[in-house]
Amino acid sequence: MHVELHPRFKHTAEGQRGAELISACVHCGFCLATCPTYLDDPDERDSPRGRIYLIKSLLEDGKAGDTTRTHLDRCLSCKSCETTCPSGMRYGALADLGRGLMEKEAPRPYNQRALRWLLRHTVTTPWLMRSLLGAGQWLRPLLPARLRQRVPEPRPRQAPPPSRNRRLMMLLDGCVQGAAAPQTNDSVRRVLDQLGIDAEPAPGAGCCGAVNYHLGAHDDGLDDMRRNIDAWWPAVEAGAEAIISSASGCGATLADYGQLLAHDPEYAERAATIAGLARDIGAVLANEDLSALRVNVSARVALHTPCTLKHALGQDTLVRQVLESTGVVLTNTIDDHLCCGSAGTYSILERERSLRLRDRKLAALTGDAPDIIATANIGCQLHLQESASRPVRHWIELLDPKPAD
Repeated sequence: MHVELHPRFKHTAEGQRGAELISACVHCGFCLATCPTYLDDPDERDSPRGRIYLIKSLLEDGKAGDTTRTHLDRCLSCKSCETTCPSGMRYGALADLGRGLMEKEAPRPYNQRALRWLLRHTVTTPWLMRSLLGAGQWLRPLLPARLRQRVPEPRPRQAPPPSRNRRLMMLLDGCVQGAAAPQTNDSVRRVLDQLGIDAEPAPGAGCCGAVNYHLGAHDDGLDDMRRNIDAWWPAVEAGAEAIISSASGCGATLADYGQLLAHDPEYAERAATIAGLARDIGAVLANEDLSALRVNVSARVALHTPCTLKHALGQDTLVRQVLESTGVVLTNTIDDHLCCGSAGTYSILERERSLRLRDRKLAALTGDAPDIIATANIGCQLHLQESASRPVRHWIELLDPKPAD
């Protein structure tokens, strides 16, 4: 698809990059059949192809308004379309570019800007996130049912093992997971300890940058990434084998550090190194001898593979292979390629559609009567467990010799 750039964009990095990305689209429409928002409501402007045309119009006309912003906001950034696309279109990168341009070209009404600012600064500030969540959990019994189900119940924790192994990997605590489900990374550390690996968080590391970046606050997102690189770099220089994420949404962003900071002469080389060291915990275990793990799971498990693991990282069967190799019994599921509707802050900002997508996903996961639903991303976990009739856990907890409960 050819783009005739408007004079305002002809000599800008955003314009050149946008035209390059759009040029890969061949109008085929295969993406429509796998786009969750188009399947939910068949308006082509809520499909990848439709949104590509909207961004193309912005770059060619030099202006855009509420319609373009609305349909970009409705995109989940699940990248299911990228898995389907026969021409290698990098739609996710184009959507992020379009969102960033829209924040400049068509500023939102004040109430929308205020809500997004509040979300960005709450979610990406660990102490604030923990404090607010703790208050919500304390008040949970008094809350109306609709609010109560959105506050995860506190769960007991088991102390992680002390550092004692010769092998070292750095562990991303993240923002939401560190507050809402800290037991996940406790499990990561205990599982890896059985394999002779220390997994240590780095003081100073925080949000991976995804929240800010995907909400169009690109500068703040890139600053999050630079902060993490600075926090991890001493350990990288000392020989840390990997940067591990147990939240696949964070892992997908870590893998993009090199591309996102390629323009930064101070950070480009280190960002590329970090991206090369980034590993989802499933990828780490897939390359280890797991015979030392003490796994005893009798429950039947429905595995939910998040979009960030399936489409962004391209590791569709990775967790399934790890779990099956350790004897975990997985149930049959359908429509595995479709998003659950969480998508970071989407479940807050596009609530009605996210609930429809969640209902569809829960039906697809529970048709074979599982005892537990297991996932690989904290956002999906929190979103699903609001309405699930079974416990929803991170899959790494199934391999933990000392589970939290």
